[in-house]
Amino acid sequence: MSAKRETNHHMTIHGLTVHDPADSGLTPSDIALLLAGATDGVDVGAAPYAAVLRGGRRRKARRWAAATATALALAASAGTLAVAGLPAADGSGDSSVAAGPATPPPPPGPDVRTPSRTLLASGTDHGTKWRVLLDLWDAPRTERQAAAELAAMRSFGQRPADVDDAADLVGRSSYFVLREYGEPGTARVVSEGAFTDGDRSSGDDVEAVALPLKPGAKGAGGAQRLVVGKVALDARKVTCTWKDGTTTEVPSFLEAAGGPTPTKSVDMGGADPLIRVVEGSPAAWFTCLAPPGTAFGSVAVTE
Repeated sequence: MSAKRETNHHMTIHGLTVHDPADSGLTPSDIALLLAGATDGVDVGAAPYAAVLRGGRRRKARRWAAATATALALAASAGTLAVAGLPAADGSGDSSVAAGPATPPPPPGPDVRTPSRTLLASGTDHGTKWRVLLDLWDAPRTERQAAAELAAMRSFGQRPADVDDAADLVGRSSYFVLREYGEPGTARVVSEGAFTDGDRSSGDDVEAVALPLKPGAKGAGGAQRLVVGKVALDARKVTCTWKDGTTTEVPSFLEAAGGPTPTKSVDMGGADPLIRVVEGSPAAWFTCLAPPGTAFGSVAVTE
């Protein structure tokens, strides 16, 4: 005996089951009519153009985002920020923005037109006011700056004695010590010099000049009572010794204030002599004045 296998030959179209023509007993013409009727009952509707466009835009946006993220990652690894491939405002797609580290501003140039002026000492002698001033000029870096500075020095009535040409000023900071006696504006140069890179007083080094306090005075009035000098920046005390054996001590600001822990007030503009630190000078400055009737003997750093 043989078993009979049965196979159902059918398909479903939009809810309509269509059997194998051999099983249904329908002719091909009958099936064609049934399919046409089924098609007439389907509501297709309008094509979803808006949804298709939105989907396209989303895919395009994702591509832009991926490209931009890649560009940023590559730029970050190079230490700069760059946005490449983004569309420009005109739609050309060529615009790019790049930002690197900010360039530091150049250091300020030297002031070759005006010196810095510092009051070193002041007082009154027989009713007449006097002052000692220090003019310090910045070191020019170029010959052009040096020429401008030399012209400015002349306008102040100052000129370094050992300078033959403006180029000689390059790299050196010139100073002028001025004495003023009586009316303001009567200051005149009494000493001058210059500092170069590496110049620095140390230890007990001292350089000083002695001169009359009153310009042009003769006899006793012309005695060398005024002493002006420079010492190391860490000098704590200078002692001026006069011909009669008396002395005048000139302390640093810290010494005058009582040491590292100040216990006294100090009047920087007062008549008491002080060792003064001047900005831009590699040496500290001092002055001392002999009592009337005596004159300069010697000077030394004593602390």
